[in-house]
Amino acid sequence: MALAAVLWLIAVLAFAALTAIQLLSFELDVADSQINGFRARQAAEMGIAVGANPAVKRDDPLLQLSGEEGASYRVELRSEGERFNINHMLLNTNDKNLLKGIFIYWGIEEDIAQEIADAMLDWVDSNEEEQMNGAEKPYYEELGRINQPFNRPFYSLDEMRLVRGMEIVEQVKPDWRDWFTIWSAGGLDVNEASAEKISIAAECNLEDALTLVETVRGADGIRGTEDDMPFQSLNSGQSGGTVFEILRVPDFYAPVVTPRLGANDSTTRIESTGQSGVTKRKIVLVLRNRAGKPAILEKTEEVVP
Repeated sequence: MALAAVLWLIAVLAFAALTAIQLLSFELDVADSQINGFRARQAAEMGIAVGANPAVKRDDPLLQLSGEEGASYRVELRSEGERFNINHMLLNTNDKNLLKGIFIYWGIEEDIAQEIADAMLDWVDSNEEEQMNGAEKPYYEELGRINQPFNRPFYSLDEMRLVRGMEIVEQVKPDWRDWFTIWSAGGLDVNEASAEKISIAAECNLEDALTLVETVRGADGIRGTEDDMPFQSLNSGQSGGTVFEILRVPDFYAPVVTPRLGANDSTTRIESTGQSGVTKRKIVLVLRNRAGKPAILEKTEEVVP
C-alpha cells in the first residue's frame, strides 16, 4: 500500500509538472505574440510616416524596408479616387443607375439590384418619401430597428451594411468594400481606377477602358513611374485623344457619364503592413492633399492573418 501511495504521488506530481510546463509554454507564446505584435505595429507606423511624406513616390524603395530584429514594413500608396464614392453617386448626382449597374455586373438579378439601389437612396436622402422599390422608416421598424434609415450621407462603409438588401450583396461580392469609398473628391479617377470600374462607369467596352489605362500607365505598364501620362482633365487630350474619345462615349451620352468620372483626385490611401516574426499589423491612413496641407480623414488598424 505504501508503494502504491508513493507511485500515485509521483503520478500526481508528474501531471502537475507537465501542466505547469504547458502553462509556461502558453504564457511564453502569448508574451512572444504581444512583443511581435507591438514591433509589427511600430513597423507599420514607420511605414505610415514614410508614406505620408509628399516627397516619397510610389516606386520609392523606402516604401519597403527590413528593420532591426526582423521587423519590416511594406507600404502601398493608392488613390482613393480608384473607388466609387457612394455619397457622391447618390446625393450629388442621384445616379441610381450606376449603382444598379455595379450590382448587376457582380451577378445580382436586375430587379433585385434595382431594389437595393432604391433602398440605398432612401437611406441617404433627407425625406421620408419611399422610392418605388425602396425602404423607409416603416420597413426598418418592422424589423425592430428604430431611427432608421439615417437620412444623411454615409459616415462609413459599415453603415452601408444596414441597408435593405445588402446581405445579398455580401453573399455575391464579399469584397464589395474595395469598390466604394466616402472620402474621394467625387467621380471615379480615370488615372487611377481599374479598367473594369471605368468600363462600368462609362458604360463602354472593357477593351476601350484597357486602352485608357494603358495610355495613363505608359510604356512600362506601371502606375506611379516616370513614364506615366495622366490626364489633367476629362477634356484634355493625349496621343489617342480625350478620355471620352478613347472610351468612345457618344456626345449625346457624355452629360450622363461626365459626373461619374474625374481626374487627379487629391485623396490618398496609405496602406502600411508591418511584420515581426510571423505577426502582421496593418494600418490604413486616408489623407487629403498629401502634397500640400494634409488632412487626416480616417485611420484604421487591423490584424493581418
